[in-house]
Amino acid sequence: MKKSVHVLISGRVQGVWFRASTKQKAEELGITGWVRNTTDGKVEAVFEGEEEIVQKMIEWCRHGPPLATVEHVEIKQQKPTDGFEGFTIKY
Repeated sequence: MKKSVHVLISGRVQGVWFRASTKQKAEELGITGWVRNTTDGKVEAVFEGEEEIVQKMIEWCRHGPPLATVEHVEIKQQKPTDGFEGFTIKY
């Protein structure tokens, strides 16, 4: 079953390769969507794919790359769009 989530990650998540690592992990898992930094120091992402794979991606976000210190992960379910071609970093 296809699942889509909007995720907001807070903590020490900018300047620690979070976006690049998220893209690498998403591509490894076969997830589509995007990731970007927010102006208030968080990382925001949309993950779309099979339910169990999206769950794996969310679990990865709870710790992120080695230099990150994740304090909170906010997850909002949304309707899958099938509108993504791969996984991108937004600037």
